[in-house]
Amino acid sequence: MKNEEILTSSADETQKIAENFAFTLSAGDCVALHGDLGSGKTTFTQGLAKGLGISHPITSPTFIIMRSYLLKEKKALFYHVDLYRTQDEADIKGIGLDSILKEKNAIVVIEWPEKMGNMLPLETKHIYFEFMNDSERKIRFENN
Repeated sequence: MKNEEILTSSADETQKIAENFAFTLSAGDCVALHGDLGSGKTTFTQGLAKGLGISHPITSPTFIIMRSYLLKEKKALFYHVDLYRTQDEADIKGIGLDSILKEKNAIVVIEWPEKMGNMLPLETKHIYFEFMNDSERKIRFENN
């Protein structure tokens, strides 16, 4: 999915799109999820995790900032990061995200990536979420 826009009409549909997108990812990838509260970022991450083979329930790590999961088939780690509660670059470095982004055996998904400024890798895959109404979301994929 390169520079593509999709309109979804349910959480299940959003998760299915993410599940399919997961097959395009490999260890070392970073995915930045942009969008307002309630726009579908965590729902998308749930589908992404399923597509990567994670069977654990995925919830937003808003209060703990980051969760990690083992990807057995890919022999890698999946990091789900939510920067909503971070204040500045020092907070982000304090959780070790700058080091995690350099890991070659990790897939990192970041909600609220705009809080990172220039810390995001250049090769980051950007996905934008727009709340249309109670059930519809617009998802726009952009690859650098």
